[in-house]
Amino acid sequence: MTEQKQLRIVVKVGTSTLTHDTGRLNLHNMDRLARTLSDLWGMGHAVILVSSGAIAIGAAKLGMTTRPTELRYKQAAAAVGQCTMMHLYDKFFQEYNRSVSQILLTGEDVDTPARADHLLGTFEALLELGIIPVVNENDSVSAAEIETGQCKVLGDNDTLSAIVARLVGADLLVLLSDIDGLYDSDPHQNPEARLIRRVSAITPELRAMAGGAGTWRGTGGMLTKLTAAETAMAAGVDMVITNGANMEALYDIAAGRDVGTRFVGRPAGAGEPKQALRNL
Repeated sequence: MTEQKQLRIVVKVGTSTLTHDTGRLNLHNMDRLARTLSDLWGMGHAVILVSSGAIAIGAAKLGMTTRPTELRYKQAAAAVGQCTMMHLYDKFFQEYNRSVSQILLTGEDVDTPARADHLLGTFEALLELGIIPVVNENDSVSAAEIETGQCKVLGDNDTLSAIVARLVGADLLVLLSDIDGLYDSDPHQNPEARLIRRVSAITPELRAMAGGAGTWRGTGGMLTKLTAAETAMAAGVDMVITNGANMEALYDIAAGRDVGTRFVGRPAGAGEPKQALRNL
């Protein structure tokens, strides 16, 4: 039996996967995610988790029935929700003998070379120590820049996850969403919609298929995922979109099997090796 290649994997989980329709936390999904990622690490893969959900979780904890619209309340909800989310991640991952860390980013952190170098060093040290970094945008600080259009380096966690994957030289980026992958038309409106298994280039036709955001709990739609795919593919990173309802599909994805939609990264040029550690 051929030994499976050890990969550096960035997994992004969306708000709709982490919460119920009520906005309350989906503890079952959080537990399954922690178990699966811990097991992937046990198989020899290095894992980084990019997690949405802070605003939705905070809004629910604060008794808000819908996602706040005023900026300062979004930031307040994010501050409350991030605390709750990391407390639970720490608890769930500890159940599977794996420790986590928190990294909150703003656009300047990834756009400024000196900061990016320090950030990469932090990621490398954490992975060497066997820690799973849990990454989110620092909404309490950066949301003002994003909403006023003054700084759109990040703006959503699909884009953030692709930037993190590029920064750390990942082999694979997986977006766990509330849809099975990229379809040739809207599957909610067209029962004959066909799932596209592999994509080698982001074309205008593909962009035309992308719709808007999904539920009120999240902000990302298929268009943001295509933008993330462009960033990942240009860096030589494969990206897969799949349904977060089936966490265990991560095993098949890591093994290279057809799950969801795989966007094939361009091969790295000569003299441009990935930065990923191979001895984890």
